[in-house]
Amino acid sequence: MPAIPAAPVRTCIGCRKRASSSELLRFVAIEFGPGQFRAVPDPARRRPGRGAHLHPDPACLALAERRRAFGRALRVTGVLDTGPLAEAVAPATVTEPEHAQ
Repeated sequence: MPAIPAAPVRTCIGCRKRASSSELLRFVAIEFGPGQFRAVPDPARRRPGRGAHLHPDPACLALAERRRAFGRALRVTGVLDTGPLAEAVAPATVTEPEHAQ
């Protein structure tokens, strides 16, 4: 029997745990000004440039920000805006449907 190819394994920059790349959110740094970068989610894994991975969990995002891991992982110096990434990771507000009586 042919062996089933294993999915690529990546490390979350927040919690530093290894996981399958399908469980993690890839993001890249896009330069939008001199020395100013924006961390943009790349769910299709197609954007050019150096990417990093993060669990789609606000706790991992907060841990990565506290550890200042974004600049090291993406190898950028300057101001890095994580706003677009925070919007992608933010928990969706779930509204429960009202039950008809």
